[in-house]
Amino acid sequence: METIINLIAVVAALASVLAALGHTGYLALLNSAATKRAGGGPIADYVRSRWPVAGGTTVASLLALLFTAGGPFLDVVAILVAVGSGAVATKALQSTRTKYRSGN
Repeated sequence: METIINLIAVVAALASVLAALGHTGYLALLNSAATKRAGGGPIADYVRSRWPVAGGTTVASLLALLFTAGGPFLDVVAILVAVGSGAVATKALQSTRTKYRSGN
């Protein structure tokens, strides 16, 4: 039973890390495009305001991945932290993409 819980914790933590890094990467690309473009100041300001969320979710998801190395109790904690940080990162990424979607 401990192996199954650990496997679930590892998968949840890895998914959380991917979501958090996806949000961070999207912000980095958006910031890069905004700084190279005239009139990109408001977008760059928005990206600067979102860095704390991206950094916090990345740190939390990496912490969840670290927790998976512990026992069953830490696996449960890792699942909770991973689900929370993954949900926040996904919601933040969707919000940013919706705000700056182009090509529609």
